[in-house]
Amino acid sequence: MKRIGPDVIAGLSVAGLALPEALAYAGIAGVPPLAGLVAAVAGLVCYALLGTSRYAIVTATSSSAAVLASALHALPGVDTAQALTLAAALVMMGGALFLICSALRLGRMAQFIARPVVRGFTLGLAVIITVRQLAKLCGFHATQTALAPMIAELYTRRSEWQSNSLLIGVAAFALLVLLRRWPRLPGTLVVLVVGIVAAPLFGADAGIALVGPIDLGAIHARIPRLDFETGFRAAELALALMLILFAESYSSVRGFALRHGERIDVNRDLLALGVANLASGLFQGVPVGAGYSGTAANESFGARSRLAGAAAALFVAAALVFLRAWVARIPEPVLAAIVIFAMRHAVSLEPLRPYLLWRRDRPVVVTAVAAVLVFGILNGLLVGIAVSLALLIRELTQPRLTELGRLGDGHDFVRMGAHAEVRAVPGVLILRPEEPLFFANVEAVLDNATARLVAAPTARTLVLSLEESPNLDGTCIEVLGQFAAQVLRGGRSLHLARLKDPVMEVLARAALPGLTGPALSGGSVDAVVGALPPANGLK
Repeated sequence: MKRIGPDVIAGLSVAGLALPEALAYAGIAGVPPLAGLVAAVAGLVCYALLGTSRYAIVTATSSSAAVLASALHALPGVDTAQALTLAAALVMMGGALFLICSALRLGRMAQFIARPVVRGFTLGLAVIITVRQLAKLCGFHATQTALAPMIAELYTRRSEWQSNSLLIGVAAFALLVLLRRWPRLPGTLVVLVVGIVAAPLFGADAGIALVGPIDLGAIHARIPRLDFETGFRAAELALALMLILFAESYSSVRGFALRHGERIDVNRDLLALGVANLASGLFQGVPVGAGYSGTAANESFGARSRLAGAAAALFVAAALVFLRAWVARIPEPVLAAIVIFAMRHAVSLEPLRPYLLWRRDRPVVVTAVAAVLVFGILNGLLVGIAVSLALLIRELTQPRLTELGRLGDGHDFVRMGAHAEVRAVPGVLILRPEEPLFFANVEAVLDNATARLVAAPTARTLVLSLEESPNLDGTCIEVLGQFAAQVLRGGRSLHLARLKDPVMEVLARAALPGLTGPALSGGSVDAVVGALPPANGLK
């Protein structure tokens, strides 16, 4: 018991946080509360069995719930009866995509979404979620998805505002702020209990919406059936859902792993997230991921292993079975207050300050925030992903070349101008591409090299150091052959240095004129320069 005691205690504390958040995030997604509770149990159990982080807590998250709501809104002709079927289909498709990525070992794909984009998207998303929950505080559900229309809706529907609903919601938020003084106390659970007790005091006709009855008979495995057109559109939306889930989960899991020196297997975590979402969708639950708040709480409560997540799942399931009559009495404005309180860090500009201070990626951050606020969550996410890919393409296609020279009398070759002792080698121009050569940048890079060679009429030999290129595609090989022929026609020679083994092998097979034998070397620049014939004036 001494060995599992800390995990059981941490699991109980995490359940106190996961239960209200599951209910609240189901509300964000626009599905019944039961969907959030089912998802919490599925996520916690599956990750405890298959995941690699001892701290990660996989349940419903605010961002995935918001993306799901936007995806359902984007599908035409969705009524209440169809919402659960479509939601389950989206969640299961997202889970299937996780499994495919795990099988293909694409664990680093989250790095293709630039962090400034993720930070900006998170801020915009937090603002959207907060404003939407303000509508719930006022006693109604907002129908708009972008910020300006949502604010306009809040104003135009002011006659529907319920003063009692607003009062109990504001009081719940104030109590959450007060309970921050005792961080080990499950504040959200305390606020839920107080809300359940306080709501009846306002009277039956007070205008305070409650969670409502929870029917356990609705829990059953079912594979959703969609027509081809709807299924195809849902698959596109599931890709966006999977990407944001993975970006959020990867950030949380990796952050805590680095903090504790813990090794994680990203591809195995992809498998765990895939199985968790398939299980959640199979039982009509919302999407699940490793959220920061639950993971941080698990760490602070003293968890030692993934058993804490399994214990949390057990406690949530027990509450679902034995306390559902009380869960049904939770006031919706109290859940809205819990969400707004949880969003307080995400709404902060603090995560964006480093990019402003470093004077890097400022337009990207602003674009990511504005895209979500102007176009809504789903379209804003797609814009953010497009910006990330555009950044990657722009970076890789820059034809940057560095000219190298010998440092003093040693064997090191460094950037010209880096030190006073750096000197050019007589008769030799040494260039290093700063990006891997591939089909989109090779022509621009070699055109730049041609211009540099023209500007150096005394150079009889050009040495290209290709240390940044682990492999070459067909376009690179063809363009390199054309470039070598051009250099030869000018009465000069071309030598390639620091070639990786795959590059050496493919160029040896290609046998390009001017790029055979001694012209190809896996050795250092110093070795290549030292092996040049006396005609270069080196010996």
